Amino acid sequence: MRHRTPLLLLALACAPAAFAQEADEAPPADGWTGTGELGFALSRGNARSESLNARLAFGREDEQWKHAWHAAALRAKGEVSGDFDGDGVAEERYELNANRYELGASSGYKFDPRNSVIGSVRYENDDFSPYEYQATASVNYGRVFVDGERTTFSGEIGPGYRRARSLETGEVESGAILRGKLDFAHRLTANTELFNVLLVESGSDNTFAQNDLGIAVAMNEAFALKAGLQARHNTDVDAASGVKKTDTLTTLNLVYSFR
Repeated sequence: MRHRTPLLLLALACAPAAFAQEADEAPPADGWTGTGELGFALSRGNARSESLNARLAFGREDEQWKHAWHAAALRAKGEVSGDFDGDGVAEERYELNANRYELGASSGYKFDPRNSVIGSVRYENDDFSPYEYQATASVNYGRVFVDGERTTFSGEIGPGYRRARSLETGEVESGAILRGKLDFAHRLTANTELFNVLLVESGSDNTFAQNDLGIAVAMNEAFALKAGLQARHNTDVDAASGVKKTDTLTTLNLVYSFR
């Protein structure tokens, strides 16, 4: 996926979300909370580009159970260069250069406030990655390492199963994986939060890793501005065809909060 995307960003969003909470305000004991965001980028002039990214994530937790699900999508158009007619001369076209969506869910049983067993599933479809789709399911041990007023840090690890279809060959790969996840968040100020989530799914065919780093600034109880950097890595790619192992995505979104 080769493209040039000029950076004239217009970030607009309006999606259900719940990001900001005062430190002394507890979440609803029996209700769902979540985050939602939508960002749009548009460039016109010497070059053209358009991109749209969206994400929804909801969770519910009580003394015994914790549940979560998320959905994310990315779609972009831009100038793509390549030898499209086979004459050996590089050309440029304006066409789709990113098209991805992801769904995931988890449910966990808590033995105590810090230890739990968690079942999770994830599915992604990506037209511009080494795999047309990747689907995983796993059972994990979860541990809360830090649970403070300003800082939280938790992890998960466990065995699972992966099924994926290669975009290059069309072959379906399947096998056992080891899944690991680290989730860190730190409230810098009353309205500013830094977070980082690392997910790794490692198997004999491929190791997939995704890291989401971001910062969110709440402007009031209803709106927040969020900047993020996502890096995605697959170890098994066809390097001879020019496919890169790592993709990155930088976002600037406006978030609407609700409870």
